[in-house]
Amino acid sequence: MRSKFLGAVIVMVATSTIAVAQKVQFTEYDLANGLHVILHQDKSAPVVAVSVMYHVGSKNEDTARTGFAHFFEHLLFEGTDNIKRGEFDKIVSSNGGQANANTTQDRTYYYELFPSNQLELGLWLESERMFHPVINEIGVKTQNEVVKEEKRQRLDNQPYGKFADEMFKRLFAQHPYHWQPIGSMDHLDAAKLGEFKAFFKKYYVPNNAVLSIAGDIDIEKTKALVKAYFEEIPKGAPVVQPAIVERPLAHEIIDSVYDANIQIPAIIAAYRIPGSKTRESKVMEMISTILSGGGSSRLYKKMVDDKKNALQVAAFNYALEDYGAYITLALPNNNASLDSLLADIDEEVAVLQKDLISEADYQKIQNQFENNYVSANSKMLGVAENLADGYTYSKNTNRINEELDEIRSITREEIREAARKYLQKNQRVVLYYLPGK
Repeated sequence: MRSKFLGAVIVMVATSTIAVAQKVQFTEYDLANGLHVILHQDKSAPVVAVSVMYHVGSKNEDTARTGFAHFFEHLLFEGTDNIKRGEFDKIVSSNGGQANANTTQDRTYYYELFPSNQLELGLWLESERMFHPVINEIGVKTQNEVVKEEKRQRLDNQPYGKFADEMFKRLFAQHPYHWQPIGSMDHLDAAKLGEFKAFFKKYYVPNNAVLSIAGDIDIEKTKALVKAYFEEIPKGAPVVQPAIVERPLAHEIIDSVYDANIQIPAIIAAYRIPGSKTRESKVMEMISTILSGGGSSRLYKKMVDDKKNALQVAAFNYALEDYGAYITLALPNNNASLDSLLADIDEEVAVLQKDLISEADYQKIQNQFENNYVSANSKMLGVAENLADGYTYSKNTNRINEELDEIRSITREEIREAARKYLQKNQRVVLYYLPGK
C-alpha cells in the first residue's frame, strides 16, 4: 500500500457520518464501455471521495509472473500522457486532497479524497490513469525498486512478516491464493515491458472497473462529468475470473518455519473456510469476536489475564472472495510451551462447538457488529469503497444496506454450527513459527 498522506484540509471535513438507521442511497448505471458507475450524495460536509475499483488482484496473475497487480498499484501513479512523471501526487496535494491505493488477492483500489469543489479534478485523474498511463522502462525500473523496498520493510525485515505467506502456501495447493499480493521479486525482474503492457490492457479496462463517488455532489452534474471523462475510453475484452476449487484438507498439516527477525516464537493454526460473499464468512467473524475481540474475550481472559501463559492471542477471519482463512495464533509468556497454547485455544473452540453462547454474549456481539457497521460507513471513503465492494464481488451494490439485517439475523445456533463445521482439527494447518538465525 502506498503510504503518503496528502492534504490537511481533508482531515477536518472527511468525517461526515451516516445515521445508524439510515439507508445509504445511491444511483448506479453503466456507460456504453461497461464502466459501472455508483453515485452517493451526502451534503453534510464539503468533501467528495472519487474511487475506482478494478476486479484484478494477485489471483489473476500467471504463476511465473506473480506480483503484477500490486506492482500496478504503484506503476499507475507514475504519470500519463497529460500528467508528467512524478506529478500525480503533487497535483492532488496542491488542491487540498489525499490519494492512495491498495491491492488484495481479489481487487485493486485507487482513490482520491478532495474538497467537493475539486470533483472534476478527481475524475480527470482517474480517467487519465485508465486511459493514458505511461508504461515505459523508466517507470517499471523505478517502481521495481520501490516494491523491493516495501517488501524489505513490510515482510523480509518485519517480525512475523512472513507468516501469511508461509500459511497460505500450505493452506492453498491449487488456488492462486497460494501466493501473496506482493509476489516474487524475481518474477518482476524477469518480466519484459511488453508483459506489463499486456497485463494493463487485459485488466485495467472500464468493463472490469467500478467508479464509485460519494460525498457533496450534484447527481446530474456528476453524471455529465463522468460521461465527459470516461465515455470515450475503449471497452476491453471480457475478463473471466479464475474458478479454481480446492479439495478439502484431508488431515491436519503440521510444519515449522524460522524467522530471523523474532525472538519470541508463535503457534499459528489456520482453517480454510468459505469466502466473503457467503453468510458463513460473517458468522466466522462473529466467532472471532467471541474468542479474541477485546479484553473481555474468551481467549484473552483465559490466556493473557488468568493463566498469563500468553503475551498475545488472536483469532480472525482473513476473508477473501473465493475462500477465507480462519487464523488463530498465540505468543507464549513465562516459558509456556507452544503446544499448551494451542491446547488452550482448542479448548475454547470446543466449548463453542458444544454449547450455545449466552444471550448476553450474543447481544454484546450484535452491538459490536452494529457499531462496526456504522463506523465503516461513517466516512465518504468508507461508503465509496463499500458500495464498490458490493458490486465488484456480488453484482449487488445494495449489499451495503443488507449487511446489517444479515448480522441481526445470525443466530446462536448458526454460530455453534459454523464452529463445528469449519474448525475441525483434521482440516487445518498448524505452524510452529520459530526464531531463526
